[in-house]
Amino acid sequence: MSTPSNQDPRLDQAAASDESLLASHEKLLGTQPDEKARYKLVPLTLLFFFSGLIFFAGTYLNRYSGLFDPHIYNENSLPTTGAAVAVKIDPLVLGKKQYEAVCITCHQATGLGQPGVFPPLAGSEWVNGSDDRLIRVVVYGLQGPIKVMGVDYNGAAMPAIGKVAGSGFNLSDEKIAAVLTYIRQQWGNSTAAITTEQVAAVRSKDGDRKAYTAAELLK
Repeated sequence: MSTPSNQDPRLDQAAASDESLLASHEKLLGTQPDEKARYKLVPLTLLFFFSGLIFFAGTYLNRYSGLFDPHIYNENSLPTTGAAVAVKIDPLVLGKKQYEAVCITCHQATGLGQPGVFPPLAGSEWVNGSDDRLIRVVVYGLQGPIKVMGVDYNGAAMPAIGKVAGSGFNLSDEKIAAVLTYIRQQWGNSTAAITTEQVAAVRSKDGDRKAYTAAELLK
């Protein structure tokens, strides 16, 4: 039996030999462009650029936005220096508050006091008389008897209210001035206001001392 020839048409002829296939692959691999894992330089550049732009914008807004306060860029607002403005308190409002907190128990809401014990403030010559004398009564307190509007009072002592040694209240000069102004404008009284400077001057002059007596104050 004869062996079929390689030229026999009945046999499929290989399209290419192994050597030719390897050579073709090596040729293709040698000409393949290096795309560096397929990363493109332009998109990466744009990514870094816009990231930096966003960071800069955030930093700029944080520094120059005025904490996003709408008043910063309010074109209808009045010009200001930016300095804090102290709110001035109405002395009568402050005085009433201090009177109700400290004085009302003895002298009452009517300013009439308690007969024979606590003297009245309404129409009192002590309230409407000497400024310094009234300041001393309230800042340092008063001990012993006192005559008010022709009536003798010898009840409980008037405590020290100002910022002095032994005071149980330690009210500031401003609050003392306010409460004295208040009682000078209430219950029919109409005497001039007492200022913070007046209270400070008396306290500076007299220093820390014990309570006054009516006799001392009338000298």
